[in-house]
This record gives sequence, C-alpha cells and structure tokens, in this order.
Amino acid sequence: MDFRQAPFMYVLGAAMAVFVVAQSLFFLLKAWSRGRQIGVPVSTLRGTVTSSVLFTIAPSMAIAATVLALSNSLGLLLPWMRMNFIGSITYEVTAATAAANSMGLPGISAPVTDPAAFSAIAWIMTIGSIFPLILLPIFLKKIQAKIGKATSGKEKWTDLMSAAAFIGLIAAFVARALAGSGEADTAGDGAGVLSVLTLVTAIAVMLLLELLVVKKGWKWAEPFTMPVSMFAAMGAAMLFAQILPEQIAFLEWRG
Repeated sequence: MDFRQAPFMYVLGAAMAVFVVAQSLFFLLKAWSRGRQIGVPVSTLRGTVTSSVLFTIAPSMAIAATVLALSNSLGLLLPWMRMNFIGSITYEVTAATAAANSMGLPGISAPVTDPAAFSAIAWIMTIGSIFPLILLPIFLKKIQAKIGKATSGKEKWTDLMSAAAFIGLIAAFVARALAGSGEADTAGDGAGVLSVLTLVTAIAVMLLLELLVVKKGWKWAEPFTMPVSMFAAMGAAMLFAQILPEQIAFLEWRG
C-alpha cells in the first residue's frame, strides 16, 4: 500500500476538512446574526455572502494547481491537507523542493517513496507556516509601526522594493526551469526542452490574459490570470510530452 494514500491519511484529512468547514460556518452564522442585530438588510447580507463566494473561486484555482503540482511526489492528500489551512504555491513548492533536496531527492519531480523523507518534508512545510501565525499576533503592531515609520514619504521606494522581492521570487522558478539540475537517470526532473516549453507557455498565457485585462477592460478576469496560466502550463507540459518525440521532449541539459 502507498503510505501517501494510507487510510490514516484519509481520516486525518477528513478531520481537518470538517474542522475548517465547521469554523467557517461558525463565523458565518455569527456574522449573519450580528448583522441582523445592527440592522443590516437581508439583501445586503446575501449580496456579501455571494460576492465572498465568487471571490474565492480564483484563489481556489491556484490552490488546486498547487495540489496538482505536488501530487506527483507527495500524493494528493498531504498537499490537500496543507492547503486546507494555509499556504501558497510560492511557499509550498519551494519548501517541499528544499526539503526533498536536503534529503538527497531530486526535488518534487519524482514520487517520494521513503516514509522518513515524506515525514521530513511534511514537517518542514508545516513548521514554516506556523511561525507567522504565532509571531504576527504578538509583534504585528510593532512591525506595522516600524514599517509605517520607515516607509513614510517613501511610497515609490517601497513599491520598488516590493516589486523587486516578487521578481526575485519568480526569478528563482525561472532559473529552475532553465538551469535546474536533476538526477542523471530520471527523465523530466532537470532543466530541458520540456521545462522551457512549460515556462514559455505560462509566460505567454499570462501576458495574453494581462493584455485582455488592460486593453479590453476585463477587470473581472484579473484574479484568474495566474491560476489559468498555471493550469495552461501544466496542460502544455502533458501535451508536449505526448506529441513530441521522446528524445526531444525529455532532452535535458542539466539532468
């Protein structure tokens, strides 16, 4: 039996899902009750709930893409449980890859078959997300005060630094596709034709969607640009792997 899909994992995942849904329903009912107490019309409450549901569609697509991206190496259950609570593709994939590499594995391109390595990856992904939940309630006010003081009158510089940090993060993923190393005897885990084609597809779809948002005024589509480009890149990777000759599709210069 694949330990990644063991019954215990299903029980644990179901318990976590029930907790998340129960917590959401609890706050929904409390908010609805409070809204009625202070005189908010039912139509306004319904509109708020509806808009909130619609607003979660785009983030949910990104979450689904993250689960799929990690499912090959970690199975479906662990990524699903992780994303049930907190996480994003930028953190989860980076943490899982770093943990796998530290265990001598070729990142998340191959299934994790060692229970010890699987456990270590799960712990690293989880502990990394716990610290913000502990530190922010304690130090958030002080952090905000310091940031506000440091950025006062320096809005352009602040925007520049934020953009630079985000570009640096994206550059790490681009570098992985162009020059990432893998195992010599494992096809598809290093930089090669397939990784570059996937990268180019993601960039092209993202630019096309952003162009439609700006030129056509499709502001409603803006939250969907990233998840749609992610799914398009995944689909392109599977398509190219099937239609290109094997010696080309799996050609790697850093395998």
